[in-house]
Amino acid sequence: MDEHNWLAERFEENRTHLRAVAYRMLGSLNEADDAVQEVWLRLSRTDAGAVENLRAWLTTVVARVCLDTLRSRKSRREEPLTMQGAEPVVARGDGIDPEREVILADSIGLALLVILETLTPAERVAFVLHDLFDVPFDEIASIVGRSPTAARQLASRARRRVHGAALGPGADRARQREVVDAFLAASRGGDFEALLAVLDPEVVLRADHAAVAMGASRRVRGAAAVARTFSGRARVARPALVNGVVGAVWTSRGRPTVVFDFRIARGRILGINLIADPERLRQLDLAVLDGS
Repeated sequence: MDEHNWLAERFEENRTHLRAVAYRMLGSLNEADDAVQEVWLRLSRTDAGAVENLRAWLTTVVARVCLDTLRSRKSRREEPLTMQGAEPVVARGDGIDPEREVILADSIGLALLVILETLTPAERVAFVLHDLFDVPFDEIASIVGRSPTAARQLASRARRRVHGAALGPGADRARQREVVDAFLAASRGGDFEALLAVLDPEVVLRADHAAVAMGASRRVRGAAAVARTFSGRARVARPALVNGVVGAVWTSRGRPTVVFDFRIARGRILGINLIADPERLRQLDLAVLDGS
């Protein structure tokens, strides 16, 4: 076996690990796959014989690639999302493989990904590497360009935000309903300031592939951009329980067309996930709430 093939085999042995690290850092499967591919390109240009611990080297490189992506993401303006009223007719043709589904459904959870979106790039990298993958702080320090003590502080700040957020269905449902009702009323009335008041400054709006096909942007970040997206819209959305958590739903002919999956903490909306994929919609436990 020549060196290139040997290196390719070693890389494939670590691909699942690298994808898991990248997904937790970036919250996007497509971006995670791009990051992993970039790691392979860098490895193929490296003298592998000089690498003592290949797994550690690969983890460091994927973390640096992700950090660059996160920083670039922060500096970009997000395009506003627009929605068309037509019912989506979307076939699931992307062929997500079982490994990718496992990454999506594993213990990190969508709620934690939403909280991670509120962290700075360095905080997110430090937290993910240390708390989720047990990477020591001296190695993290070299990745984020800080001292080991500063890297420890980054992870600590991130940990406090993660642990301080109400992530799951245990959050007070009445308070969730108040927040969702306020959001929908402000959206319908075109009240931009009221929308800002109910959105976390670092709120992230995500859309699945079916919602994107309807006209949604895949991701919108920041309270102002999300408020512009919904100002004067959501006229037919109704409050609903989405897997036990207060959200909203658009229906057509009595069937759900788009579901708003909210993540709420401290009285504000941290994340909104637009779900329009018919298969995903069928898997949700939905109940339209009275008085809407």
